[in-house]
Amino acid sequence: MIDEKDKLALIEYRLQQASETIELARFLSENQKFVIAVNRIYYGMYYALTALALKCSFETSKHGQLIGWFNKEYIATKKLDPIFGKILRNAFQNRTKGDYDAFTGFTQQEVEIMLGEMVEFIEEIKRILT
Repeated sequence: MIDEKDKLALIEYRLQQASETIELARFLSENQKFVIAVNRIYYGMYYALTALALKCSFETSKHGQLIGWFNKEYIATKKLDPIFGKILRNAFQNRTKGDYDAFTGFTQQEVEIMLGEMVEFIEEIKRILT
């Protein structure tokens, strides 16, 4: 079990990762690396979500379990607007398509929308944590 000081440091680290990933996803999008940008968009949200899970003492190494926990604890209970569950689900599905499906592509417009959603999602998680 992680002690409280280390837990707080890890939460801060995960939030920093999320913020840095926003910058990286923007850079990738600007340079037309859309599939990789979509991957980073999801992972930015994932980093923020792991910070939230740590705060709530929920631990898993499985993405599906983490998303399920988030939906159960925050979306189903209406602690957060359901749009955040949709944003996360879509980001996960798009990341999976981009990483594993052949000939998958995304347009700059699609990636820009996803980037905006990513920033909104991360800001909402930060709001909850403060």
